[in-house]
This record gives sequence, C-alpha cells and structure tokens, in this order.
Amino acid sequence: MIGAHRTPRPRVVVLDYGSGNVRSAVRMLERLGARVELTADRTICLEADGLVVPGVGNFHACMTGLRAVDGPALVDVRLAGGRPVLGICVGHQVMFESSTEPSVGPAQEGLGEWPGVVDRLPAQVVPHMGWNTVQVPDGSRLFDGVQDERFYFVHSYAVQEWTLRPQGPFERVAPLVTWSEHGARFVAAVENGPLSATQFHPEKSGDAGAQLLRNWLGTL
Repeated sequence: MIGAHRTPRPRVVVLDYGSGNVRSAVRMLERLGARVELTADRTICLEADGLVVPGVGNFHACMTGLRAVDGPALVDVRLAGGRPVLGICVGHQVMFESSTEPSVGPAQEGLGEWPGVVDRLPAQVVPHMGWNTVQVPDGSRLFDGVQDERFYFVHSYAVQEWTLRPQGPFERVAPLVTWSEHGARFVAAVENGPLSATQFHPEKSGDAGAQLLRNWLGTL
C-alpha cells in the first residue's frame, strides 16, 4: 500500500571476537528480520540497536578473546547508555564475576555485570546437552509466549546461586531470573534492564528460541 508505514529493521551486531560457531545466531536473527553484522568494530558495535555476545567453549578463552577486541568496554558503554546487550551460552557466563572452569592460560575474571561464580554442574552426566524446561518468573518479556517451552542447552558449567536482590526503592527493578535444572538448579537466563542473557542457545532452540529472539528484537 502506497504511503504505508514500515517498521525499520533493527540493526544488530554479533560481536566477532574469535568465538566459534556464531553463524547460526547470525542466520536466525536475519531470518527474524534484523540487519545483522558480524564485527568487532567499536563504532558499529556502539551504534547498533542491539549487541549479541555469543560464546562457546572455555570461559577463560572467551574472556581472553573479548579483552583482545575491547569487549568489556563495549558492553559497559552500551549498558551505561541503556543500549540492549544479549549474551548467549558462554556469553551469558562471562557476564558474571568468575568461573571455576580450568584454564589453559592465565585464569580470567568475568565482566562482573552480575555477582556470581560459574561452577561445574554436580550431575552424573556432563555436559548438559539437549532440551530442557525452564522456570520463568512473572513479568518476563523475553519469554513471553514461550514460558512452557523447552530450550537447547550445551554446557558443563553454570551459575547455581543468585545473590543480587535489590531492596527498598530498587526492588521494583530487580533482575528477572529464569532457572533450569541438571544435577542442581542453575540460572538459565537473566533479564536486567538493557542486559539479557541465556545459558541455552535460542538460535538452536527451534520455534521457541526464534520467538525468544523475536521478543528481544522487539525491545530494540
């Protein structure tokens, strides 16, 4: 229809810092209508509507890669300006303070956006690989419409205790924490203002993961 208003396609950067297997995230976001670029260019990362921090493999190796492209500063500057960031898998883990995962090189601290330690899951079988349910808190925007769905996990380490509990006037903006379980209860996702993160892979979680990413894109 001539003159019809079209919603602009959001510009999303998937941060390119050497973490493998990020093409599936790029393809899924493109399929959902986003304009996606895989880059670590500072200007592009800061100007994009949304920044995705992926991550597979070792926590410390991912942090080394992030620091090599000034990733911690990129995340900090975006969050200070209220600009959305989404962490996925190890990109979720690095938002916390540290990890007990062994390191080939020097151990690396996490970004420290949230307090918490990424510990090995006390399960008989690790990695936790496959589909699992999640326990979603009321008010979640990320999981709108997919609260009862299963998501795809591949990990051996996770945050198993959440200690950030704002009180008083800050209680109404407390982070929303979604949980799952494999040997122990662990943090499956967090929504905290402009910063969201999932331990599972939404880009590999079929229709449910696509809807979750669509929900995130709707916040940009």
